[in-house]
Amino acid sequence: MTGLIPLVSTTMCPEPQHVFQKLREEYGPVAPVELEPGINGWLVLGYQEILTVTRQEETFAADPANWSVYQDDRLAPDSQVRAMMSPYDNAFFTDGERHRRLRAPIDGGLGRIDQRQLRRAVTALCTGVIADFAGRGEADLVADYAAVIPVLAMADVFGMDAPQGRALYRGLLELYSWEGDAEAARQRVLGLAAEAVAARRAAPSEDLTSYLAHHPNLHSDAEIYDTILLLIVGANENGINWISQTLRLMLTDSRFGGRLRGGRLGVDDALDEVLWRDPPFSNVAGRYALKDTELGGQAIRRGDALILGLAAANADPRIHAGGGAAIEVGNRAHVSWSAGPHSCPARLPARLIVRTAVETALHRLPGVRLAIPPEEVVSVDSAWTRGPASLPVRFTPVSSPGSDQP
Repeated sequence: MTGLIPLVSTTMCPEPQHVFQKLREEYGPVAPVELEPGINGWLVLGYQEILTVTRQEETFAADPANWSVYQDDRLAPDSQVRAMMSPYDNAFFTDGERHRRLRAPIDGGLGRIDQRQLRRAVTALCTGVIADFAGRGEADLVADYAAVIPVLAMADVFGMDAPQGRALYRGLLELYSWEGDAEAARQRVLGLAAEAVAARRAAPSEDLTSYLAHHPNLHSDAEIYDTILLLIVGANENGINWISQTLRLMLTDSRFGGRLRGGRLGVDDALDEVLWRDPPFSNVAGRYALKDTELGGQAIRRGDALILGLAAANADPRIHAGGGAAIEVGNRAHVSWSAGPHSCPARLPARLIVRTAVETALHRLPGVRLAIPPEEVVSVDSAWTRGPASLPVRFTPVSSPGSDQP
């Protein structure tokens, strides 16, 4: 594999569909790409191929310990794929019976969340965050809002108080900033999880920490802490991008907005369109071939890495009527939550948090509008997502946005 396009070309570009089309024309539904200089892998572009890879555990493993690059220690210390493609002791990076054992507490815990209570808590949280900038008449809806809400919402679900939530937010910022000591930041976040577990062992409650701390499937404190970290990190990264992308769509596309903005489509429609066209993660790492096999006409070798091209698979012309990529309102057959045993377990609470965050921002910021031309919104520097780096907006200043809280 030489002269390959970088994976980041599918995210850091004006129109990824053009990149997907070029790759399909040259390689078909599975294309070789450069993950970073000197490190190559396969990008799975096809909808059916995504289903194959995610459902066949006997051929494609989630554990990066099966990746030949990891086994040969070929990742540089400053590698930007290391964080996404290194083994961790949680459900996302394990397979088979161990994965099922670690996944069961996650499914059970998330299923216990009171949706009405969560909505009330997130509405209050969003209103409080908006109060910090509502009087200015301007804000960055990524840095000031979308980047804050998911982690604080999850902190509440885990029974953490406001100071712990803010500490968690600061730890995650450092962990994913590519600056400073990421491992030290990870240990601080795990330390917050440990504090929460110790508190709930002393005084059990109805929160998710109590449930996980006493679950028989989690056999050690390390497994409990790593499970908490997995849920918080997953919800945070997905939530930031989904909120940001939906707000961008609502503010720039005349089809959307309902009674607030004159469009015929509302927030739920915008949420679904984002999942189809610009999902929270465009690309997801990964799966690792356990044996030589064939996929989409390509010879996959044992130890090869496969990246799940979720955005590409959603646009696969083979699954859309007439070969186009038109998105039907109400159609949720996308693969933005992945598929198979490792599909996202938090889609219901995630949607509730994101929908509440978007609705609250549109409601509490009168006359909100993008402060720059839509074409000047740039994506974050990432091979995994196309979320906007910032969304500068202006609106009518509000002195007390919570005064008319429903």
